[in-house]
Formats: sequence, structure tokens, C-alpha cells
Amino acid sequence: MGMLSWIIMGLIVGALAKFLMPGRDPGGLIITILLGIAGAFVGGFIASALGLGTVTGFNLGSILIATGGAILLLFFYRRFKR
Repeated sequence: MGMLSWIIMGLIVGALAKFLMPGRDPGGLIITILLGIAGAFVGGFIASALGLGTVTGFNLGSILIATGGAILLLFFYRRFKR
């Protein structure tokens, strides 16, 4: 995927993760995009290790994998923030 695609997908995935896990998190749009992009990497790594697939573009499977990774990042951030 191109750089612009990663940024757009990062925004979508980061917003989905924050919507599914509401709470007080620092950061605005940039942090949400970075969370989504990092979530795509983490989710893709875990999913490919488990044989579930990878993040390959704008499709439902990739968005679900990336959102799962972003939710996992949010969970650990909140857990270790205290």
C-alpha cells in the first residue's frame, strides 16, 4: 500500500479503535492516525503468525485485523500508563 493509503487506513482504524474502546486518551488526529498505522502493523504481525491473514489493502479483513491490533495497543497503553 502507498503512504497515503496507510495514512487514510490509519485514520479509519484508529477512529474505530477509539470508538470501540472509549476513554480518556491523549492526542488528537495525529495520534489517532499513528495508533491506526501501528495497529495495522501489530495486527498484521499477529494475524500472519497465527495464519489468519495479513493487512493487504482496503478490504474488510485488513480493517478488522488492523482494528484488532489498534485495540490491543490501546489496551496495553492504558494498562501500563498507570
